[in-house]
Amino acid sequence: MMNLYSGTTCPFSHRCRIVLYEKGMDFQVIDVDLFAKPEDIAIINPYGRVPVLVERDLILYEPNIINEYIDERFPHPQLMPADPIMRARARQLLITMEREVFSYIEALEKNSKAAERSRVQIRDRLTEMAPVFVKQKHMLGEEFSMLDVAIAPLLWRLDHYGIELSRAAAPLMKYGERIFSRQGFIDALTPSEKAMRK
Repeated sequence: MMNLYSGTTCPFSHRCRIVLYEKGMDFQVIDVDLFAKPEDIAIINPYGRVPVLVERDLILYEPNIINEYIDERFPHPQLMPADPIMRARARQLLITMEREVFSYIEALEKNSKAAERSRVQIRDRLTEMAPVFVKQKHMLGEEFSMLDVAIAPLLWRLDHYGIELSRAAAPLMKYGERIFSRQGFIDALTPSEKAMRK
């Protein structure tokens, strides 16, 4: 049995929950209060953060690594491309998104001094991405993939983070709605996350 230690409002934990529900496998989600983390989180993850996946003697604690492990261990439906070149491109895009978009989420979560600058950075990068969805259904083309999993929690939280997108981002917002209607996404939402959108 896989156990996922997951923050109930953590966008990175949300990614891992989406993958687990998309796979439709047997697992347990252990909800973690991000403001009062249990001591065992610091024991199983030296960085004291969630998500953490525990399966027997295996402990993983980076969302992309957790998700790739789940995808390889349970290959149906496959969320990383089968073709090595496309898989490398997907990994490259994930790293780019981590650096240029997701790295700004922490400032918004903590509502730090850098929050406003982070909002602008995320807004601008998302707006630049929007034209992609005029031509294709998902980030990598027609198939739902790990890149869609990665960006979905952020798109869900735009209002919550106070990020307003212009009309130029309309294709991105339509894409977001398509992802939000997936059963795996719906099942992965915690009550606190459901409350983030009106």
